[in-house]
Amino acid sequence: MSEQSAKPYLIRAICEWCGDNSLTPFLAVKVDGDTRVPVAYVKNGEIVLNVSTTATRKLTIDNEWIHFTARFNGASQEVAVPIGAVAGIFAKETGYGFAFSAPADPVAALGAATAPREPDVTPPKDTKRKPRPPHLSIIK
Repeated sequence: MSEQSAKPYLIRAICEWCGDNSLTPFLAVKVDGDTRVPVAYVKNGEIVLNVSTTATRKLTIDNEWIHFTARFNGASQEVAVPIGAVAGIFAKETGYGFAFSAPADPVAALGAATAPREPDVTPPKDTKRKPRPPHLSIIK
């Protein structure tokens, strides 16, 4: 039995937290072939979507997909985003939220992140200063 990703749970949690605090949850999405979003609003292969209850209808966030209907320039459109395409979720007003990345090999990425590092052995720079003449003088 494989372990489920925590990503959809975190997305749902941030959406609920935003609603409880009168904040606007925004979803950052990397658009690919499986993503159904209005293409006119995609920039550099990404789109940011307002997923608040006032901006969406029939919002569902399950463990594989995010589905909702929203108006774009007055026209109602269906939006479908695979959980894997979500790059982050954050509150518009505060910027608090989560950014997600998907390593190609999660086991290798975990191993690289937890592997002991070699200590940095750069020789110290010459920090000796030239002696200055005294700036105090004796007054009689």
